[in-house]
Amino acid sequence: MSGIVQIYKNEGETPLECLERFRVEQPLYKDATLSYAGRLDPMAEGILLVLVGEENKKRADYLGLDKTYEVEILFGMETDTGDILGVVGKDIQEKAPSKDFSEAGLASILNYFIGNFTQQYPHYSSKTVDGKPLFQWAREGRIGEIEIPERTSEVYSIENRGTFEMTGKEILKSVKERIVKVKGDFRQQEVLISWQKMFEKCDTETFRLIRIRVECSSGTYMRSLASAIAQKRGTSGLAWRIKRILVHQDKDLHFVSK
Repeated sequence: MSGIVQIYKNEGETPLECLERFRVEQPLYKDATLSYAGRLDPMAEGILLVLVGEENKKRADYLGLDKTYEVEILFGMETDTGDILGVVGKDIQEKAPSKDFSEAGLASILNYFIGNFTQQYPHYSSKTVDGKPLFQWAREGRIGEIEIPERTSEVYSIENRGTFEMTGKEILKSVKERIVKVKGDFRQQEVLISWQKMFEKCDTETFRLIRIRVECSSGTYMRSLASAIAQKRGTSGLAWRIKRILVHQDKDLHFVSK
């Protein structure tokens, strides 16, 4: 058995947990050699490419495929991971009424990121430096001892899909419900405590979010892009939700199943 299967990784799963679930749900693949091409963070969901059997030998061919994402950005606060599975920063910088969300203003900011740009790898990522993944350096409190690697990515298009608001109470409720989906050691207790402390005094405040659709080259970090878009607006921000909705098929590669 050999080929490529597109499966859906749920929010809260790691890619490996997604593969194991796939084996259980699809007994035909129980004993097959499986790997994934293009990881998704635990809080991201969406299309995951699974290489089956002999196709694993061509893994490098699949790693460079372009992707399309839907991303929601929460403005006014940040975490050390760039998404909700991180420890919240010290202060909330912005609430809903305080910043311009005009169509023209947002379009100008989003258009700024179309094209080639350089991203630092997130501190909580699997990129290796001196034989150790960045997330390990960060957990040990030693991230300042190393130079954070960069990579050049390309954004082909960014489309504004609308803005919306959430209260602090709604945000905290959602964070609690979503983080409990995550298994393993991702500092969940420390993360939840930081969110609780941040919102215990502003649960009735309203916060702005934007939903965007991004078509980009492989390896473009949506967490980093969300933070960069917020910085361009003069505030902080994080990736509230990340959904990979499409992996673009190369005409020279053969996708045998979905």
